Amino acid sequence: MSDIRITNCHTHLFTTAHVPDRYPHPLVSLIRLVPGLVGAVRWGLAAVGQEHWAGVVARLERFRATGDQALQSDVLREMLPHYPGDARFVVLPMDMAHIGHGAVQADLGMQHDELAELAADPVLGPRIIPFATVYPDAPDSVAEARRAIETLGFRGLKIYPRLGFAPDHPVLMEELYPLLLERNVPVISHCARGGVAGRGLPMALADAYTDPRAVLPVLERFPELRLCLAHFGGQVDWRSYIEQGIDPLDAGARERNWLAAILDLLRSGEWPGLWTDISYTLFHFDDFAPFLRVFMGEKRVRERVLFGSDYYMIKREKLSERAISFRLRNTLGEDWFRQIAETNPGIWLGERPGGTG
Repeated sequence: MSDIRITNCHTHLFTTAHVPDRYPHPLVSLIRLVPGLVGAVRWGLAAVGQEHWAGVVARLERFRATGDQALQSDVLREMLPHYPGDARFVVLPMDMAHIGHGAVQADLGMQHDELAELAADPVLGPRIIPFATVYPDAPDSVAEARRAIETLGFRGLKIYPRLGFAPDHPVLMEELYPLLLERNVPVISHCARGGVAGRGLPMALADAYTDPRAVLPVLERFPELRLCLAHFGGQVDWRSYIEQGIDPLDAGARERNWLAAILDLLRSGEWPGLWTDISYTLFHFDDFAPFLRVFMGEKRVRERVLFGSDYYMIKREKLSERAISFRLRNTLGEDWFRQIAETNPGIWLGERPGGTG
């Protein structure tokens, strides 16, 4: 193995305490009250020969077990064995208190404070790069995001438009993006059709907020801002790109497919602040990895892709964190893996030059 120092640019440590008590459905409250319920369902499915669905429920059980950890540091300790000892992790919190799915046990300030304490830990702290998050329609959330960046020294901002806001929301444009530029830190935005959504938000509007081109007004106004579109458009659009292709006689087909749209934006050279990461999407490895390798043959694409996993969301998948990292390294080769796991993250985080060049 070479001396690549991996930076995973997309991980989560938040726990059930930070998730609304009725998300994604009121029945979740029953699961919280009866922790063994999911395991009983898994056992029942296996007993009647439904091995496939028993496996699906087992992965859900594993996912919930991680989320039910008491502390964010407990989740981090689960992830560490999958990586070399010097690996680092960008940690992305979530503010779901305002999306109509009930109350959270620990608010955003508590989530940020716990993450700040973890970042100050002499052993675990050097391994994490904490980001703030925000729900821009809630003044308390905006003030908390500012505190995390200005006072706690967090290294970037995570936005999640599917919760119910556009990337060019006035509060982001007037208050937070200028702060990121002042601090020379980046922003990462969810960019996949799945994921958490605000209660009652129409799917078409959620997609409009999350569409890759929704960030272009941001990049037009702040060309020096380093903005990452997480998930490279997401598994739905990768699957469509591979299985249905792109109709060359349909002028709007490439824009409607988020993978193709991101590729076109990166290839154009017009948006030097634009980045993307491969988190979660590449856990459908056998189908998607060959396409990623071909895309990375283009310099403009290769220099704007970041390694990320979306831990611990990927616990719902069959491959482990360690398995996907090794498979990806083998498929891309040492030079290209170093590009996305070490070189590009250093530039995106502002640790080395080249961010918008």
